[in-house]
Formats: sequence, C-alpha cells, structure tokens
Amino acid sequence: MAISISKANYQKDVIESKKPVVVDVFAVWCGPCQMMKPVFADLEKEFEEQYVFATLNVEEDRDLSTELGVTSIPSFLFFNKGKLIAKEVGFINADVFKKLLRNYFSQ
Repeated sequence: MAISISKANYQKDVIESKKPVVVDVFAVWCGPCQMMKPVFADLEKEFEEQYVFATLNVEEDRDLSTELGVTSIPSFLFFNKGKLIAKEVGFINADVFKKLLRNYFSQ
C-alpha cells in the first residue's frame, strides 16, 4: 500500500528514500484522481521492489502540495536521490506510466 505523505514524513519518506519515489497528488472529490487509484495501485504491485509509491491528499496538506508546485490534480511527482526530477499532470494509462517510470528512473 502506498505511503501517505504529509509535511511530517516528507523528508524521511521522500527526500531520504533510498529508492526513487513516485507521489500521486490527489483529492477525494477529483474524478480523474479516483480513476487513477486502481492504475497507481497496480503499478505499485508491479514495481514495489524498485520504487516507493506514495500519495499526497491536497485537502489534508495544502502547504506541502503548494511547496511542491502542484497547481492541478491528479499530479504525479517523480523524485530520485532526494530531488524532484519530473512532474506529470492528468490521467495516465498504465502503459504510458510504465514508460515514464523507465524514462525518469533509468539513470
């Protein structure tokens, strides 16, 4: 199950992570966000050994989502070695998401 990110654990679970991290930034009332939930969950099952999957609810931590530059949801933030390396916005099907993971984390 994806880690729930907040200001309290962001440093430890995202910035200090030994693995690359993908953060799903969402809101409960967001239709496209809800459509992404099963896609994100399936990706996590497939790639949990390689990457950390996390979620950030904008309603629960607006400050952190603002600090991260999130202006639209769903947004997906890709972190590697403690740095935000990419951001994608909107619904992304599983095949495209897999390509993004390979592209962003193949360094």
